Amino acid sequence: MKVGIIGASGYGGLELIRLLHNHPEIEQIDLFTSSEVGTVFSEKYPHLVTIHDQPMQAIEQEHIRKLDTVFFSTPAGVTTSLLPPLVGVGPKLIDLAGDFRLKDPSLYEEWYQKDAPEMKFLEKSVYGLPEWNKEQIKEAEFIANPGCYPTAVLLSLLPLLKNELIDGSQLVIDAKSGVSGAGNKPSAVTHFSETNENFSIYKLHQHQHIPEIEQAMNLFANQPEPITFTTHLVPMTRGIMATSYAKVNKQVTEKQLLDCLRETYKESPFVRVLTDIQKIGTKQVYGSNYCDIHVKVDPRTNRATIVAVIDNLVKGASGQAIQNMNILYGLDETTGIDNIPLFI
Repeated sequence: MKVGIIGASGYGGLELIRLLHNHPEIEQIDLFTSSEVGTVFSEKYPHLVTIHDQPMQAIEQEHIRKLDTVFFSTPAGVTTSLLPPLVGVGPKLIDLAGDFRLKDPSLYEEWYQKDAPEMKFLEKSVYGLPEWNKEQIKEAEFIANPGCYPTAVLLSLLPLLKNELIDGSQLVIDAKSGVSGAGNKPSAVTHFSETNENFSIYKLHQHQHIPEIEQAMNLFANQPEPITFTTHLVPMTRGIMATSYAKVNKQVTEKQLLDCLRETYKESPFVRVLTDIQKIGTKQVYGSNYCDIHVKVDPRTNRATIVAVIDNLVKGASGQAIQNMNILYGLDETTGIDNIPLFI
């Protein structure tokens, strides 16, 4: 297959290149940009010398239409206008930004502070959470890849909510991410002096992933209640840890929670349910497409602590996008992304 990456020079684009380079079904990767046309990619990123030495190309519809798959790794708001002309004209489209995730355009405009896409394209987009929406993904015209935080949160909570093992009315979700989640554009927030030896909370009750999580909980688990969701910036490069707190229903046991997770994901190669473990960390999924989940119930409070860890750039973005591409083409969903985590 011949694929294209629009917005190739960002962190999401770099991960797509790294993973697609060894994908057995990919023979060509074209890199597109709106701001650095003609720049030789390996001059910008020297670790790719002799691997990807081609110049980045202008975003031209005629060229893009001849590709098999196009990944959009752009900031929010860009694909609202860039993606629609390509729908149904040839390539499969996978959007890593948030433009087509929310089905209610007013929610998108409220939380993203940008104009929403046309409703007819929102209706065509398919939410690309493979473990929960595989049949829809197989038939999709284009895919809205989930956000990084929602991926970790939803994979860990949806089975328990759907089976009514936890109380969804008072969910508290405490999530932490490495700095790469903010992208590669320098800012005061991601400046070394601001992030080093610092641990900060941000977007308090205002994070744009809140409505995405709530929408998916309602869709897949019939859980319409609002959530309390907080995000923190950790002075590390990669990784997300989402820790959720919920009351268990009707004297549900820890074993029941774990059994539910194991049964739900018994055929999901990238979700690992951990038992008999005393610690869980982001390093155990670093550089991989795995999501690791662990649950512990405190009998004193009858409250469950549910922990999920992912690499925000892989399972939280580019790896999941390739997993979706594999499903679209009827390939084994692990093709090209079954690498072992990089622990050290």
